[in-house]
Amino acid sequence: MLLAEAAATTSTYTSFDIYVLIFTVVIAIAFIRELINPKRNLFALGFAGVALFVFGFMDVVMIRGW
Repeated sequence: MLLAEAAATTSTYTSFDIYVLIFTVVIAIAFIRELINPKRNLFALGFAGVALFVFGFMDVVMIRGW
C-alpha cells in the first residue's frame, strides 16, 4: 500500500527544469535570427537547429515526467 502511494505521487520536477526551458527559448531566438539574416552562417544555423531539436526533445520528456 505504501509503495503504491509513493509511486503515484512521485514527480521529477526540479528547479533546473526552468533553466532548460529558458535555454530552449534562447536557442529558438538564435535560430530564428539566423534564418532571418540575409548573410547566413550555415554552421551556426545547423548547430542551432540541432541544439533546438535536442532541447525541444528534452523539454517534451521533462514535462511528461511532471
